[in-house]
Amino acid sequence: MYESKSFDDLRVNDRVSLSKTITEADGALYIAATGDFGPVHVDDVYAGATRFGRRLAPGIMVAGLCTSILTSELVGTIGVSVEDRFWFTGPVFYGDTLTFDVWIAEQHDETRTIIWEASARNEGGLEVLKARASLKFPRRKLS
Repeated sequence: MYESKSFDDLRVNDRVSLSKTITEADGALYIAATGDFGPVHVDDVYAGATRFGRRLAPGIMVAGLCTSILTSELVGTIGVSVEDRFWFTGPVFYGDTLTFDVWIAEQHDETRTIIWEASARNEGGLEVLKARASLKFPRRKLS
């Protein structure tokens, strides 16, 4: 967990898969830290009247789990995020168990950049999140 991997340690198609149940506590901590008190996340009556019928976990919190898995399990902590794109393709409810697949899709030696992608699916197999992002690594130290 949280290794210091260099750009040269990584390869296209390196992949990790991890599952996590999204809890009320996860949402409460995220909402308190960010101030994202949108009623669809915190108000049962409001959320019950939406097309989802109940409260949703914050999407950016779920997306943040992808980046956490990326650094803790796949690429380490040396790379710096350059661009992140997330598509919220389905609802995530408290109590859902999501399986995250995160992989290296491209590796560009000339810029020392990787493009990583991710997908999250709920226990029913519905994809609820897609991601594509870039991570830049420092130049090699001169000897």
